[in-house]
Amino acid sequence: MSLIEMSDVFFKYNEMDRPALKNLNLSIKAGEFVSIIGSNGSGKSTLAKLLNVLLLPTEGQITINGLNTGKHKNIWEIRQNVGMVFQNPDNQLVATMVEDDVAFGPENIGIPGPEIRERVDRSLKMVGMKGFQRHSPHNLSGGQKQRVAIAGVIAMEPSCLVLDEPTAMLDPKGRQEVMSTISYLNKEKDITIIHITHFMEEACQADKVFVMHEGQIIKKGNPLSVFSDMEPLKKINLDVPVVIELAEILRENNIEIPQVITINELVNFIC
Repeated sequence: MSLIEMSDVFFKYNEMDRPALKNLNLSIKAGEFVSIIGSNGSGKSTLAKLLNVLLLPTEGQITINGLNTGKHKNIWEIRQNVGMVFQNPDNQLVATMVEDDVAFGPENIGIPGPEIRERVDRSLKMVGMKGFQRHSPHNLSGGQKQRVAIAGVIAMEPSCLVLDEPTAMLDPKGRQEVMSTISYLNKEKDITIIHITHFMEEACQADKVFVMHEGQIIKKGNPLSVFSDMEPLKKINLDVPVVIELAEILRENNIEIPQVITINELVNFIC
């Protein structure tokens, strides 16, 4: 069942600009883990904002869980179903204590106090931050801050998370923490994930990858099929996962290597 459908979507920020998105068609099923990649200016962040109704399409139609984003009466319900996590967690942290920050969203939609307590504790446990309720968010590491930001969105009980480059400002340890959290929420809690990233190794963890260029989707498929065809990606200034490039170099040197997508797969084969 499709959770998100985009049909012939165009978007312009103003009449004089070229379209940020043009003739965009996209279908995402409930429970999928999707990564969206593309160079700067390809339209990735614009797409994210359309999914949370922060923007409305100039042309075309978007439906989320059967609700048309163009109808004002649907906006609140869509935003409760689609949670947004941005690049800089400091922009989403609003309180001086972790538990207050996670409770902020549920309080604003009138959830009763006892249920808010349950949601806060459950959300922090889901992102691996149980025990940090009384900590100050601003004293946490970057990865911990981002996990608290994700917990604040989860406390709203969305069916879908849209993450716009959530690891861009983090060190490798923080990136790993956030990616582990995202994977857990998808695989164990069945939350649909739409992950916008410029880290190709992160995109490899998805079920499906969409490649954007100049406001359009130019390639889609599972990570192996998308990244195995390297030349089209390099032409639009995208990196290719190191493991795929390394495997190709080995093949060029007459070493038979199967199609691999992770370093563990390559190591296991070589060993």
